[in-house]
Amino acid sequence: MAGVEIICSECGADALIRREPVYEGFKKVGEELSCPACGHKYDSEEDVPFKEKKKISVFDESDKSKAVDVFADDERGQNCRYCEHYLVNPFTQRCSMHFKEVKATDHCDDFESKKDDVPDGA
Repeated sequence: MAGVEIICSECGADALIRREPVYEGFKKVGEELSCPACGHKYDSEEDVPFKEKKKISVFDESDKSKAVDVFADDERGQNCRYCEHYLVNPFTQRCSMHFKEVKATDHCDDFESKKDDVPDGA
């Protein structure tokens, strides 16, 4: 189905195509395409003078904003989750430096990055 808006080749009306089913008994065998203004019938979908869709372009490439970089170089920041003093057990999350309960996304001025767990000599 190409579209629904036509400019009738018979009467010149700007209208919506009328699609009516054609049946043989109880079986649909096709569609009858016609102009609702004058009733002119088209033999096939290729014969129907559909209107072309116009692409409206208000903005061009220069109007687009620059790509936004959401994360800085240190994406993780100073979240407690990545701190050397962050302790997790099944019931709570704690800071071993300040001896208080924390959440993984809390921030701290005394942040110390975790050391890599790479064994020496590897």
